[in-house]
Amino acid sequence: MARLVPTGDTDTVSASVGRFLLPSERHVISVHQHPVVLLGRVIAVLAGLAAAAYLSSSVADGNNTAILVIWLLWVVVLLWLVAKIIEWSVHRLVLTSKRVVLITGVVLRKVNAIPLEKVTDIEFRQSQTGRLLGYGHFEVFSLGADPRMRSFKFLPYPAQLYLEACALIFKE
Repeated sequence: MARLVPTGDTDTVSASVGRFLLPSERHVISVHQHPVVLLGRVIAVLAGLAAAAYLSSSVADGNNTAILVIWLLWVVVLLWLVAKIIEWSVHRLVLTSKRVVLITGVVLRKVNAIPLEKVTDIEFRQSQTGRLLGYGHFEVFSLGADPRMRSFKFLPYPAQLYLEACALIFKE
């Protein structure tokens, strides 16, 4: 099925986003969550690596079965991180000239959207840690919207994203 990409956005819209845009709407901005959402799992993998190295060298003491079990457990933790990275890579918030779109799901792709004319307000929050690392949280208030489309956490470039959203929602 052929897809018409909005004029002027041919070079900037990725295929994973472009296929969900209507021919009559313009892509404004799309973002993944900030990479800080991966931090907990990265720390767990590194701690698991240190623990596996320690246990296999001192506790297992040449027991090949124990060493194999230890490293297989670490591989499970590593795969847990890889699964989160894959999930993070497809999770996107997209602002278009007509909608706020949330794209999620690796195996089962889900696309939720709110028409901009139904958005009544948007709230932007940024903690001290968020200011330091460059992420923020948004609450979108709309009439009769899906609760999944209300709160967006750990979004990068929060000030720019907020200004873009406000410009679209509260047109002069």
